[in-house]
Amino acid sequence: MAKGSVRKKGKKWYYRFYVENESGKRMQREFVGTESKAETEAMLRKAMEDYEAQKFVAKPENLTLGDMLDLWVEEELKPGNLSNGTVMAYQGTVRRIKAYPIGERKLKSIKPEHLQQFFDHLSFGGKNPDGSAQQPISRGYMRLFTAVMQNAFRFAVFPKRLIGFNPMQYVLLRGQKDEVDLFSGNEEDAITVPTLSHETYKELMSYLQKKKNPAILPIQIAYYTGLRIGEVCGLTWQDIDLEDQYLTVRRSVRYNYERKKHEVGTTKRKKVRTVDFCDTLTAILKEAKMEQMKNRMKYGVLYRRNYYREVSEKDRIYYELYTLSGEDVIPDDYKEIDFVCLRDDGAIELPNTVALVCRTAKKKIPGLEDFHFHMLRHTYTSNMLSGGAAPKDVQELLGHSDVSTTMNIYAHSSREAKRNSAKLLDKAVGADA
Repeated sequence: MAKGSVRKKGKKWYYRFYVENESGKRMQREFVGTESKAETEAMLRKAMEDYEAQKFVAKPENLTLGDMLDLWVEEELKPGNLSNGTVMAYQGTVRRIKAYPIGERKLKSIKPEHLQQFFDHLSFGGKNPDGSAQQPISRGYMRLFTAVMQNAFRFAVFPKRLIGFNPMQYVLLRGQKDEVDLFSGNEEDAITVPTLSHETYKELMSYLQKKKNPAILPIQIAYYTGLRIGEVCGLTWQDIDLEDQYLTVRRSVRYNYERKKHEVGTTKRKKVRTVDFCDTLTAILKEAKMEQMKNRMKYGVLYRRNYYREVSEKDRIYYELYTLSGEDVIPDDYKEIDFVCLRDDGAIELPNTVALVCRTAKKKIPGLEDFHFHMLRHTYTSNMLSGGAAPKDVQELLGHSDVSTTMNIYAHSSREAKRNSAKLLDKAVGADA
C-alpha cells in the first residue's frame, strides 16, 4: 500500500504519497489540496485507493504515449535546467499531443509511420477524428512539438528502457510549399510581416484614451521599445532611467497554467538587455509616474500594492505574484515590487488583460483586423530598420539570439528600406563616373 502525508504551504494543504514507477523505483507525487486539512486528508486517501486500483497501468506493456509523456514531464522535465517559461510551453504541448488519438496508442506499438502521419497532420492540416478542422501549425509551433517528442522518446529509450529505439529519428518534418503566382502583377502577393502605420497607431491610442483604458501604457512602451508583452508588464520603475533615457529588461510576467498562478520569470532568452528610448516615451513615462502618485493619494489605504513570493517546488523556484490593499495583512515572505504598468487602483496590469484589450480593439477600429500585441514589436523593428538602424543593433535591442533571426523575420517588412538600399548603387556608380 502506498504511504502518504499532508503538509501546509501558504494557505493551502498539499498531499503526497509514494508510488512505484514502471521500473519498480519508488517516487513521490504531490498534489494541491484545499485550505482544509481534513478535506485534503480525504483527497489523499482517495488518491491512494485509486492508485492501488490502477497500479497495473505502470507496467511497460500498458503504457500509452500519453502516460510516457506524463512520466517525462514528472521525472526529467520539471527537475531540469530549462527556464520555467520553457517548461510551461512544453507542458502545454504535452497536453495538446495527448488530445490527439496518438496519445492513447500503446507506446510499444508506435512506429515511425504513426509519428510521420501525426506530424504531417499538424503540418498540412485536415480533419480531426472528431470532425473538427485541423489548421496547419506554424513552423515555430512545430518546433515545440518536435522538441517534446524527440526528448520524451529519447527518455523512454534511456534511462527508462521502455522501448528499444527512438522512432522519432525517422520522422521528417514536411511543410506546405509557398504557392507563388508567376504572372501576378500585384505587389501584395509578396509575403510580409504585418505592421502598424503611425496613423493607425494614433487611432488606437485615441480609442483607448476615450475609454481611459489602463492598457494604454503597455502598448505605448511596446510601440517605442519593441518589448514583448510579458517584458512590458514585468518592468519596474527601478528598471527605467528617465534621465539617460534607457530601460533594462530583466524579467517577464506570465500565467502558469499548470500551477494556476501569475508569476515573474526570466525573459525568453534568459538574458538582461538594455533598450534606449526616445523623448516621446520619456514624456509618456514621466506623466504616468505623476499619475500613479496622484492615484496613490486618491485611493489612500485602498490603493493596491504588488508583491512576489518565492516558492520552491520539485527543484524549481517560482516567483508568484500577489496584489493586496493597504487594509490587508502582508505575509512575512511577501516582497513588494514597484511595477510600471498599473491600473488606477495600483494593481499590476497583467499580460492576459492587455491581450484581451488588443483583441477587442481590432474589432472596433478599421485597419486593425489582424492586430495583436506582438505586432507592436514587428512595427518597432520595421521602423528602426527603415530609419537606418544597423541590424546588429536592432537584434540586441530585441533580444534575438542572432541577427539572422531579426533579418529573416522582419527585414522584408519595410519597402522603404529596400528602396534606400537599392539607391546606394547610384552613389557608387556616380563615384566611378
